[in-house]
Amino acid sequence: MAMDSSNRLTFHRKLFTGLVVYSVILVACFASYQYMREKAFKVSELNAQLQIVNDRIFKKLSDGVPVGEIVIPSQFPDMRISVIDRHGKLIYDNSHDSLPGSDHSGRKEIADAMRNGEGFSIRRHSESTGLTYFYSAKSDGEYIVRTAVPYSVSLMQLLSADYGFLWVMVGITAAMCVVGYFATHRIGVNIERLRQFTRKAEKGEKIYDTEPFPHDELGDISSHVVRLYARLQQALADRDREHRAALREEREKIRIKRQLTNNINHELKTPVASMQVCLETLLEHEDIPADKRRDFLQRCYSANIRLRRLLDDVAMVTRLEDGGESIAREPVDVGEIVAEVEEEFTEEAHGKGMAIVTHMDSGFIVSGNQTLIYSIFRNLMSNAIAYSGASEVEVCGRRTGDRLCVIFQDNGTGVPEEHLPHLFERFYRIDKGRSRNLGGTGLGLAIVKNGVLWHGGSISVDNRPEGGLRFTFTLGMILDNAAADETLS
Repeated sequence: MAMDSSNRLTFHRKLFTGLVVYSVILVACFASYQYMREKAFKVSELNAQLQIVNDRIFKKLSDGVPVGEIVIPSQFPDMRISVIDRHGKLIYDNSHDSLPGSDHSGRKEIADAMRNGEGFSIRRHSESTGLTYFYSAKSDGEYIVRTAVPYSVSLMQLLSADYGFLWVMVGITAAMCVVGYFATHRIGVNIERLRQFTRKAEKGEKIYDTEPFPHDELGDISSHVVRLYARLQQALADRDREHRAALREEREKIRIKRQLTNNINHELKTPVASMQVCLETLLEHEDIPADKRRDFLQRCYSANIRLRRLLDDVAMVTRLEDGGESIAREPVDVGEIVAEVEEEFTEEAHGKGMAIVTHMDSGFIVSGNQTLIYSIFRNLMSNAIAYSGASEVEVCGRRTGDRLCVIFQDNGTGVPEEHLPHLFERFYRIDKGRSRNLGGTGLGLAIVKNGVLWHGGSISVDNRPEGGLRFTFTLGMILDNAAADETLS
């Protein structure tokens, strides 16, 4: 069974624990080594002092002073003095009244003195006195003088290490642990952040690079890794979002094309059926009166005109929705086009008791397509005259920044609010029967909207407070005379 990660030591704790153990072992080894060196130094110093005493005893003996009368130094009141011959036999020992005569050649300090001229033994129990001594021996080749001091409290204190040094080493260890804690904590923070990052990345969660890492090399590397992954994740998310948007757009295009096909099919049935009925009647009744025959032919002609308009409008909408790359741009005088449209519809408007009022001077030259701009104003004018029931149609143009803003309005009955959002949809009609009877194709306002968008503008529609419908739209960038002349040339 896998161990719960919450019960495991963190990387920081593991690293800190290892550093503490390493520091303690290092300091302990150094302290032990220093302790042994200090103790060896003190032992060597004590041995040197005893060797000085040995030299003095040799001098006294060479001067003929009996060994028993040699004065013991005051700093070693309990000093034991022994004299051994070159064969290791004990000759004199001031700790006994009678000489034991034992062989001391096997004693370490004696053997070293016989071999090297001097020697010592740090701590050895004496069989004769029952005490523990520090022995120091020296040989002149004939005799060996050995001095020894018993292990008393004062001697043990003399040979003991300086514990102040040990406390200093403990303090250094503690300081190393504190510094190590903060150092490993910074590394631990980096590792923990990276661990959280890998967990989130494995689960596919959103990665943010807002939380900072510690400012060191590992932190910089970690920040770069997280930042690169976050950017990659964002790029993948953007790609997926664009892919979904493209799929939606493609599905929408397919739906619109299917809807357009259905609508065209539906719209074509009426004029085609009308022409078929008229033609069948004329073919079946050759003796039909001339006035009736003319009426049927007039109906066929009207249906044909409507069919042609429908096909022209469908072709225009298709070109615009495909991007309009094949539509050429040129400098267009919008004022002249408005004047042409006004002249074209004046008679029809007067016949319905309507007046056309324009407030647009010539000289508003924009970069666009003349046929398309003409179609925009013609469809709006035709729509107003046919459906608005107004007494006046007004067209105003003004400069707004570097663009031409146009307001096309009437004082008619307006449109119910629920229909306003749908006016620019293809084949959308408020009164379907009346629209067909008047020859409308249902594509006029769709052409207007797409034409404005092709020119880089925008269009909106609303009901005027005083009554009537108002279209507000912008057309392409206005060209100054020099730019227009250059473009024309």
